[in-house]
Amino acid sequence: MIARLNGTISEKHPNRIIVDVNGVGYDVLVPLSTFYGLGDAGAGVTLRVHTHVREDAIALYGFATALEQDLFERLIAISGIGPKLALAVLSGIDPGELVRAIRSQDVARLTRIPGVGKKTAERIGLELKDRLPQSVTAGADVVEGADEVKADLLSALLNLGYNRAVADKAVDAVLKKSPQANFEALLRDVLRGMMKS
Repeated sequence: MIARLNGTISEKHPNRIIVDVNGVGYDVLVPLSTFYGLGDAGAGVTLRVHTHVREDAIALYGFATALEQDLFERLIAISGIGPKLALAVLSGIDPGELVRAIRSQDVARLTRIPGVGKKTAERIGLELKDRLPQSVTAGADVVEGADEVKADLLSALLNLGYNRAVADKAVDAVLKKSPQANFEALLRDVLRGMMKS
């Protein structure tokens, strides 16, 4: 079983990338939450991998974080939810928000995910509500905190008149470099970086 890939992105498409590891290309399906955090073709990448074996195929599913992988594996353990739908769920909602929706059994929020009907949403909430371990809950809270800081930084930059796409990239770069810094320090770093470019 393949559990982790460390290599270079040779092709990148929404929901699917090809990772070159020492000359071997691995076709990896990824949720949009992972896809948007990846660099462009030629960039280095490390992914956590779930290897899914069926009679007629072997598929690799890649994730940027342990939380995404854990949620994916818990979703496919539910009767009636296959890897394709689990990937759609993770692509349609932020992992931290998914954990909150499951904990509060927010069926309305879950049915807003493309491909998830009322019965599936109820099943997800019912089956996973008490099965999310503390590590997943803690991970979601960290993600929630990071999302708030990112939203505040983006809001500040947009209010200053910066382009959304440019601001998004700059914020991601600074958060990757100093994830623990406070808002003021992060904003200073983002503005410094944007003035250079």
